[in-house]
Amino acid sequence: MPQLTPYRRLFGLPGARAFTAGNLIARLPMGMFSVSAVVMIAGTRGSYALAGAVTATGLAATAVVAPWTARLVDRHGQARVALPATVFAVLGSLALLLCVRHGAPDWTLFVSYAATATTPNTGGMSRARWAHLLAGDAKGLHTANSFEQAADELCFMLGPVLAAFLCGAFFPEAGTLVGAVLLLTGMVLFTTRRATEPPVRAHIPAKAPLRAPGMPPLLAVCLAMGAVFGSTEVVTLAFADALGHRSAAGAVLALQAAGSCAAGLLYGAVKRAGPAASRLPWCVAAMTALLTLPLLAAALTGWLPLVAGALLIAGMATAPTMVTTMTLVQQRTPEGRLNEGMTLAVTGLLGGIACGSALGGWTVEHLSATAGYGIPVTAAAVTLALSLYGASNRFTDQRTPH
Repeated sequence: MPQLTPYRRLFGLPGARAFTAGNLIARLPMGMFSVSAVVMIAGTRGSYALAGAVTATGLAATAVVAPWTARLVDRHGQARVALPATVFAVLGSLALLLCVRHGAPDWTLFVSYAATATTPNTGGMSRARWAHLLAGDAKGLHTANSFEQAADELCFMLGPVLAAFLCGAFFPEAGTLVGAVLLLTGMVLFTTRRATEPPVRAHIPAKAPLRAPGMPPLLAVCLAMGAVFGSTEVVTLAFADALGHRSAAGAVLALQAAGSCAAGLLYGAVKRAGPAASRLPWCVAAMTALLTLPLLAAALTGWLPLVAGALLIAGMATAPTMVTTMTLVQQRTPEGRLNEGMTLAVTGLLGGIACGSALGGWTVEHLSATAGYGIPVTAAAVTLALSLYGASNRFTDQRTPH
């Protein structure tokens, strides 16, 4: 099929398949850990409030530690930093498992889960390898970024399902245990593929990615976009629960991720239309428009299958928007600090997810689950305004590649 030709070329590059396989194994647990922790803690301690507080603490710790870890990766190399950081994070996961299983005080859960914040940004490291292998090939890099976004969606679609299955079918700690094993195994496979690892620069640029031209408004876009994702998840869970179909919520959210995954693969196979800075507002506008579909489906019918179908369609705008955003992040990040720049973007997304989850939960609690679907639309509209502002300031400087 002609649509697959760009991907055949991509994975025909020496070493591409090997590092991608390891990275995907290491990335799958990213969609498992939070669900596993909530099920494990709530199931044994009988408190969703405690489980939520522990995972929120881990998210906050990640926001602080992840850019620092990424800076070390850029400075000393992926193999020298990522593997030890992963070992430390895995030990944190195992400590959490043991503390839960043996009834340790609540404060030990917070400390253990916070230790997992050293987990490297596996997606960012993979994108950095593609940028190294495809230097000067803008078309190939577009295809690689699209594949990486589709891989993200696939992992976050399968991860929660796998975690819920393991915790329910075996024992509450099974999801965390399997996730830790997958993370360490995948990272070992990834970091031992040294031929494709970006070389370490002797002199790292002094300018931090946060201060690079065009980066602050782009990170604001990531923050607002994260609010879209966080609020959609919470509101969908509440909507399904209100209809008495709590167990179906995971499948509904998986449909949204599936739509994004499919769209990401297709987006990587088509020809780019203009520079990324010009494409971003159009992608966000499409996302904003499509997010009105779940709101209308919930308000007019209240029928979960129709809302699920609307989320499937709405999800198709996610991957193109994220691919374009990450392309801009790559363009704006000073040379030699790519992992740090992309991790800052991910940190912005995580912060937005936390804010969106809180706002969506408040709306559901005080208004209704149906009204909650207005929060993702509002957050997308804010993202659109920010992207238009960035476009008016060109998100760029004179060295931006098209």
